[in-house]
Amino acid sequence: MGLFKRNPFGHILFVKKWLIRILGTLSHRRFRGFNELKIEGSEIIKNLPDKNVLFISNHQTYFADVVSMFHVFNASLKGRVDSIKNVGYLWQPKLNMYFIAAKETMTSGLFPKIMAYAGSVSIERTWRSKGKDVKRQVKMSDISKIGTALNDGWVITFPQGTTTPFKPIRKGTAFIIKQYKPIVIPIVIDGFRRSFDKKGLRIKKKNILQSMEIKAPLDIDYENDTPEDIVKKIEYAIEQHPSFLKVISEEELKRNNELNKKREW
Repeated sequence: MGLFKRNPFGHILFVKKWLIRILGTLSHRRFRGFNELKIEGSEIIKNLPDKNVLFISNHQTYFADVVSMFHVFNASLKGRVDSIKNVGYLWQPKLNMYFIAAKETMTSGLFPKIMAYAGSVSIERTWRSKGKDVKRQVKMSDISKIGTALNDGWVITFPQGTTTPFKPIRKGTAFIIKQYKPIVIPIVIDGFRRSFDKKGLRIKKKNILQSMEIKAPLDIDYENDTPEDIVKKIEYAIEQHPSFLKVISEEELKRNNELNKKREW
């Protein structure tokens, strides 16, 4: 790799590599130390092609979700199955890995700008701006940027576009899938909201079990599935369909009952 070789977005790969190494080393104990990250299904990662792969996930914090995925993906590519033990897997990280994020978030301070250089595909949200609801046309340049990232490597996206659970899936993700026909890998995460603040920078509580389940590629008929069909498949795959609310409510009730029994004893 040439010292000043750049990716399609103009970022110098040598700089990006060192940013990933440094940020990864600093954040490692957040997922294996202060808290533990339980990983399932990471063997899927090492069998994926080098590009045109789209990871879709529910969203709990601005940055911790993405950082944990960078850890898990790189560890998996180095042969670690369901483990991020020994941060040495970041010495030669996968550099053609990106994540989709709101432009206003990634320009809001020094750390977001560093994260953006490490792999953000920054786009303008069409439904939200500066904390207010808006309605804007999708910028074709943003769609093209996502296509450029897919043509170069792997892309992580959070199709709800918010950290609030059970919000609707944005149809834009379905249109991107139909247009670029990537392999779509669903991921379900949990515990990050309890571990970190909303930005995912400050540790809110220690000794929380975080989880990440990587699922098999989504079965999509790129030609015949409608955007609505794909949205529904995404909802179920990342466990954000309204039907999952009942399951979560029952689990919470069960946990509360167990806690009450312990208190009675």
